[in-house]
Amino acid sequence: MEQLDFIGVASPCVGICSMNDSGYCKGCMRKRDERFQWNSYSDTQKQHVIKLCRQRYVRARRKQSQKPVQSDVTSPSPQQLLF
Repeated sequence: MEQLDFIGVASPCVGICSMNDSGYCKGCMRKRDERFQWNSYSDTQKQHVIKLCRQRYVRARRKQSQKPVQSDVTSPSPQQLLF
């Protein structure tokens, strides 16, 4: 058994504990049940949850980058830039 086997799988919590519109934690991307039952999961289950969290994070980033950026400030017309 290696030394890392004694440590176990660390929680992915980063201390940003609020839910997004999809029901995932904004900090670690776990579902509510995954957060509450974390300590009862086996290391294999924890690793699976972390894999799911990474996938959710990537999906959320892609979705966010595909949204059109809307600015509250209107861009000046070319004529306004001259004078």
